[in-house]
Amino acid sequence: MLNIGPGVCEIRIREESGQYRILYVAKFADAVHVLHAFQKKTQRTAKADIELAKKRYKEIGRTP
Repeated sequence: MLNIGPGVCEIRIREESGQYRILYVAKFADAVHVLHAFQKKTQRTAKADIELAKKRYKEIGRTP
C-alpha cells in the first residue's frame, strides 16, 4: 500500500457475504490508525477508497 503512504498495511477478509479490506498504519509506538475499512465490490480497489485512505493518512501528520 505504498501508493497510500509509507507503513500502510492491509488486512483482507473473505467470507460468504463478500470481501472486505482494512487499511491501517501501525508504525507509531502509541497508536494504530485505521485509515479506511470497506467492502470490495470489484476486482480492483475503487479510486475513491484509495483517495480517502490517502487523505486520512495525510491528516495523521505524524512521523514515526
